[in-house]
Formats: sequence, structure tokens, C-alpha cells
Amino acid sequence: MSNILDGLIYPPPGFHFLVVIEMFPQTPQDFRFQSVSGLSVNISTESVAEGGENRFKHQLPELPQFNKLVLKRGLFTGSFISSWCKAAIENFEFDPKNILISLLNDKHIPVAVWHVFNAYPVKVDISEFNAEQNTLVVETLELAYQYYRPMDIGLSLAAGATNVVASAVSGSLSI
Repeated sequence: MSNILDGLIYPPPGFHFLVVIEMFPQTPQDFRFQSVSGLSVNISTESVAEGGENRFKHQLPELPQFNKLVLKRGLFTGSFISSWCKAAIENFEFDPKNILISLLNDKHIPVAVWHVFNAYPVKVDISEFNAEQNTLVVETLELAYQYYRPMDIGLSLAAGATNVVASAVSGSLSI
């Protein structure tokens, strides 16, 4: 019972996640990422003046703009993701893929999932080689995509947990 309450009271940590690019085949290295960023959307507005109205301008929404998705991981040889990026960058052969990004709890169960649609590589960056440091080589992949959509992972579970919390707070449930 306390695990349900912890999930509702405290936000989940951002260090336990899973990235799955919908491609076949894949190696175990294709699931391992150090960080994910770029799940961001911005809606710009256009100012439109109304004839005869000098006190304000109407702010009308424009189409959403999605940032580039940035995935970082150690450099792996023999990775299908690396081959996918190489085909796009070197041969100009773009094969858009969908991506699932899942934030996981301590039991490896998704607490939030984002579905990224039609992503393709636009930049590959390899970290610095430095003889004075003992660090791993990091590969940074930058992907353009059409849009992302947060996935519903069980509102009934969340509603049930909310009822448990409400009952516990009101004192009608002993924990």
C-alpha cells in the first residue's frame, strides 16, 4: 500500500528509463542510453490587430513546434542504431522510425510513456578523445521528428490509487 502512496506523493526520479526504437533487428546495446532530452513542444502565437481596436492585439496560436530529440549513449560497434544513423548521414537514406520513451519506477514498470513519431537522424556527435582522461566515448544522436504524444498508461489505476489516498486521508482506511 505504501508503494502506491509513494508514487502519488513523490514525483518519479528521472534516472530510470527505457528507450525503444521501433526497428528490427536490435542488439542489447540498442536499448542502452545515458540520457534523453528534447521532449519539448512550443506553440507560438501570431499577433493580429483588429480594425478599430487600438487597446490590444489578438494572440492566435500557430502550429506546434517540436524540438530535436537528443539521445546519448556510449559508443557501441555493431549497433543497428548506428547503422541506421550512418545510412541517413552518409548515404542520405532516411528511414523514419517511431520511438517509445518510458520513465520507469523501482519495479521497472512504466509510470509515464511518450510515443515519438517518425524520427530520423539529423546529427551524430562523437565525444572528445583525450589521453589525459579516463572516460568513455559518448555518441550523441540528434533526431528530428514530427510530433510526440504522451501515452495513457492506465487512468483507472491512477483513479483507484487516488481513491485509496483519499480514503486514507479521511481515515476510513487503515494502512
